[in-house]
Amino acid sequence: MANIPKEEYFDRIAKFQARIKEAGLDACLVHGTECDFANIRYLTEYWPTFEQAGVFVPAVGKPILLIGPESEKYAHGRNVLPDVMMMLNYRESAEPDYPGIPLATYGDVVKASMGRRKLKKLGLVGTAVMTKPTLDAVAAQLPGVEVVVADDVFRPLRWIKSENELACHRAAFKVCEKAVEAILNEMKPGMTELQVIGIAQREIYANGGDYEGHSLYCFGGDRTSNGISRPTYAKIKKNEIIQLNIGARVHGYSSSIGLPVWFGNIPKQQLALVEFGLAAHKYTIKLIKAGADAASIAKDYTQWGIDQGWGDYMLYGPVHGLGIMETESPWIETTSNYKLQPNMTYQIDTFFTGDGYGLRWERGCIVKEGGCEIMSKKFMSMDYCKLD
Repeated sequence: MANIPKEEYFDRIAKFQARIKEAGLDACLVHGTECDFANIRYLTEYWPTFEQAGVFVPAVGKPILLIGPESEKYAHGRNVLPDVMMMLNYRESAEPDYPGIPLATYGDVVKASMGRRKLKKLGLVGTAVMTKPTLDAVAAQLPGVEVVVADDVFRPLRWIKSENELACHRAAFKVCEKAVEAILNEMKPGMTELQVIGIAQREIYANGGDYEGHSLYCFGGDRTSNGISRPTYAKIKKNEIIQLNIGARVHGYSSSIGLPVWFGNIPKQQLALVEFGLAAHKYTIKLIKAGADAASIAKDYTQWGIDQGWGDYMLYGPVHGLGIMETESPWIETTSNYKLQPNMTYQIDTFFTGDGYGLRWERGCIVKEGGCEIMSKKFMSMDYCKLD
């Protein structure tokens, strides 16, 4: 089974420390939560449960994993860093006091990590999910320290994948294919959307996945026009689009395969949009290659959709980053300002929404010279859409 060896985590930290120094910072504080854990897991393999977590990474010195008061044994057993410190601001959201448990301050962390070196300028990473208790603790416990947003110091480290990361992604898509195939074989009208998702979860864990890649999608009718939704107790019906988006993880690395399906027949306008969506999906694949300008890809895709007569059905850009999170930086949008590089990974996310219906075709790719590697070529045909 594909995995990330321990030494690769320390290579990542060394590269991060070099970028911290280059940015003129003395250290960075990286934040993560149970649901948005990618930054923490990328550096340490740790995935917080109930609690939050941080990693204090100095430009020079030793990195330290920061956890809440309940996770000490779990953290030592799960993460690669030898140094772990417990802090109150990483506790679970019920906010117990934990009387009698000795807890560290950020001053303690700085001393343990940096020794006699002074902390003058601290970068914050993961600011989109960083909590007020953490920000308050930084301000109160590190008086006189200049604090700046430093997400861009860290994010590019995750953009270009190693061979081990790519192997995990490819394995995750194989697991995902098994889950989608089982749904297509077993789903029937009258089942609830949640029952269908249960089929996918069974296959994910039975075939080597370590978790779902995201909230798994199975929903029909008007909710297919939603850009984001969740399955419910609603029953699968005939003669309407049902949206499937199934994702699996392998060693944290995510995948997702999406396609619209139905029982019976759907109206001609809806069928036409499904067919156009697949054509747009395949068109986007042709645009992905090393050296391509990200904004130009998005502009080309958008103009092509308008020229084909479907511009009013577009919601957002065609591609987003893929890694430990199924949706992560960088996106490919008309405002993007970078060029694609080999071994960047993306989800080609082709979503269109109409009046009371919508659809998404989706799968992952690896940027290569002259094109891209599609990580799953299954289910990319209208032949899979009609299930009876």
